[in-house]
Amino acid sequence: MQISRTLSMYFGRQYVVGFASVFGVLLALTFIFDMVEMLRRAGKRDDVGLDMVVEMSLLKLPALSMKLLPFAALFGAMLVLSRLTRTNELTVARAAGISAWQFLMPALAIAFLIGVFTITVYNPIASTLVSRYEQLEAKYLKGRASALAVSETGFWLRDSEGDGQAVVHALRMAQKDVELKDVILFFYKGDDRFVRRIDATSARLQPGEWKLTDAVITGPNQAPEYQETMVIPTSMTVGRIQDSFASPETISFWALPRFISTLEDAGFSAVRHRLHFYSLLVVPLLLCAMVLLAATFSLRLTRSGRTGLLMAAGVAIGFLFYFLSDLVSALGISGSLPPTLAALAPTGIFLLLGMAMLFHLEDG
Repeated sequence: MQISRTLSMYFGRQYVVGFASVFGVLLALTFIFDMVEMLRRAGKRDDVGLDMVVEMSLLKLPALSMKLLPFAALFGAMLVLSRLTRTNELTVARAAGISAWQFLMPALAIAFLIGVFTITVYNPIASTLVSRYEQLEAKYLKGRASALAVSETGFWLRDSEGDGQAVVHALRMAQKDVELKDVILFFYKGDDRFVRRIDATSARLQPGEWKLTDAVITGPNQAPEYQETMVIPTSMTVGRIQDSFASPETISFWALPRFISTLEDAGFSAVRHRLHFYSLLVVPLLLCAMVLLAATFSLRLTRSGRTGLLMAAGVAIGFLFYFLSDLVSALGISGSLPPTLAALAPTGIFLLLGMAMLFHLEDG
């Protein structure tokens, strides 16, 4: 028997309400806990008031909410299906010849559309806001701004030098030994008084210094001076350069492929960003997998009275997914697994698991 449009819309509307309710509760709890943590971090700084803490928490919330979506999809579906089971609405639908796949199809379609909306519309907004949050965090909580900017024309490093600063530009970098190629260094006194410029074919980062090769030094009212090698003191370290990368969460889904290409052309590793991009791609399938897993446990309530045990098992499997995702992601970042496999494997496994368990539930 084919499910009617009216019944499909009813089941779909019930899932939307369940998803929105759970998502709203999780969002409120996340905001409260993040506010408490932000207040703790800002407690030792006199220049960070309550208004700044609230602003930073609100800016960070959209990015955090994306991590809540799978839980909202899982718990929302479990809430709706268990309620429909208790009120015997699903029992009547089954008696009319409607299979579990048919009355789950509206929820699966909505979950898939929510996933598509998330990565195409919501993610660009969230990435812009969290980028602003990280700027405020670096300024008010960490005490320093990002030292690295990457573009299609190379990358720029900002480094302090006594009472002035140095700005380093390079076209590319040999990542293994942190050696910059085609380097230009601009030196400033104070904030904006230009002192000198050094062009070099390469600059190798060593503890506490840059070692330049084939350097040409120029400056105001100064003839160019050539030095085969020279050493420039620096406070830059490999760890600081790596920490200065724009985090994947601050880059829009639409801009990630181009940014990844730019990073790799400049000689940097883009494994984290590539893994994040593939993880975003599978969000629609991930939400569908959560609906199937919710159905697997919730629909068994018609055949068993162990409601609490079955619901707890559903919650546990949701947390198990995140544990495995974090484990596989760590393997992907370390290079033990290809980023594509690290991003797709957990979602694929749980999607197939949900389908197999639902087939078993329906066909025995």
